[in-house]
Amino acid sequence: MPTMTLRLSDETSEALATLAKAADCSTSHLAAQAIDEYLRLNAWQVAAIREGIAAADAGDFVAHEALKRHWESKIANPVD
Repeated sequence: MPTMTLRLSDETSEALATLAKAADCSTSHLAAQAIDEYLRLNAWQVAAIREGIAAADAGDFVAHEALKRHWESKIANPVD
């Protein structure tokens, strides 16, 4: 497994140490879990951007007025 060195602020380092102690694990383990979670949570964004670019390149756009009506409807009826 590769090793990575990070520079953290004192505040972040202390918070990480406190949380690792509470979770009964190492700071390294907790940091690796945090990075894994960040990547999982943000992978959808990269995919959505790529899909949007592909759609735009294909000329697949939503008309401004249709989009405006959609969001005006959402604002007027927030429970829908």
